[in-house]
Amino acid sequence: MPQTPPFSAMFDSSGYNRNLYQAAEAGCAGLCYHDNNLLSGSLEALIQHLVPNVDYYPDNQIRKIAPKILQLLTEWTETFPYDFRDERMMRNLKDLAHQIASGEETYRKNVHQMIQGLVRKLATLSQYEEVLAKISSTSTDRLTVLKTKPQSIQRDIITVCSDPYTLAQQLTHIELERLNYIGPEEFVQAFVQKDPLDNDKSCYSERKKTRNLEAYVEWFNRLSYLVATEICMPVKKKHRARMIEYFIDVARECFNIGNFNSLMAIISGMNMSPVSRLKKTWAKVKTAKFDVLEHQMDPSSNFYNYRTALRGAAQRSLTAHSSREKIVIPFFSLLIKDIYFLNEGCANRLPNGHVNFEKFWELAKQVSEFMTWKQVECPFERDRKILQYLLTVPVFSEDALYLASYESEGPENHIEKDRWKSLRSSLLGRV
Repeated sequence: MPQTPPFSAMFDSSGYNRNLYQAAEAGCAGLCYHDNNLLSGSLEALIQHLVPNVDYYPDNQIRKIAPKILQLLTEWTETFPYDFRDERMMRNLKDLAHQIASGEETYRKNVHQMIQGLVRKLATLSQYEEVLAKISSTSTDRLTVLKTKPQSIQRDIITVCSDPYTLAQQLTHIELERLNYIGPEEFVQAFVQKDPLDNDKSCYSERKKTRNLEAYVEWFNRLSYLVATEICMPVKKKHRARMIEYFIDVARECFNIGNFNSLMAIISGMNMSPVSRLKKTWAKVKTAKFDVLEHQMDPSSNFYNYRTALRGAAQRSLTAHSSREKIVIPFFSLLIKDIYFLNEGCANRLPNGHVNFEKFWELAKQVSEFMTWKQVECPFERDRKILQYLLTVPVFSEDALYLASYESEGPENHIEKDRWKSLRSSLLGRV
């Protein structure tokens, strides 16, 4: 897996692709294998490999080939159900399924179960996306709420959930639920705007959906802003310090659980400028635990420390004796970045025109590992009140965060003072 080594080593012409090209050259007349794994081959050779001939000629009778076709369709609909949101795909599936079902009674029953299972999955997905849309449409800036209905925001996160360990568990509920709805197709649709094997042909006539992937990234940003809002809100310095220490404990428990996405979102929120500039507040905080967490998520050396911790969590998941030990929630933005650079940095075709199968094997490995992690069921008890707060409570915008920060600890220089005056004027209507 090309995770920890620098990507430059993988993509350099003297490394990964050159070795693959040499292997391909040895058998460029057809398909190239290494240890019984297909490395490369021309499209013509691949097609020829599947064309019936004297030695390979499948029986034309649908009754005999139906089990193979049904197995293929079942695996397709179970692994890539979102492909069939396209009406043309669903229509073709039903047409082929009808032909298979016209045979034996067993086939009819299996085809019916396959179609019904697919329909249920797509219906559940639509309901989930409706909920996301509703949450998004009702989101309000916290400052706006404070100005119009100040009595409606008297609570903070600690009054809703005083135990940081419980909050980490509820964050894990949200993470796993949102991960579960991301289909492997969305990774392809996010990066491949054209046919990966033909740079001149458009892959899809319309924009494919990556809504669930995007919603997960938006959740990360919301959590970061929520953390910053909760820290900047309190008027008293000791309350702000208490809030920082609370989130440090939440982040530590997220690390212990294997919830690296929430962990990084919390660290990002505490490192936002409106929070990090609160020097008098931070002076009252015991930061040793926070320093350890920052070290674990240090971006230097291509996030070496985090990748080491992720591999440890992945290994624990493989040998897990409990549902809790199975949890692996990666820092999602970095996962997306890894897949992006692997996709962009390695050629789809080798210099000899062969399809670069090793690149696609590596992409499949990363997405398959993610698919395993996202299917884990959350072992913690759900708390609807806490989940509702995390998902719907209004948060400050960036400008509102800066204003709250300056109101808590005054500007330190002329630049900050000018910005403070500007924000008071634009956001509060005061001079």
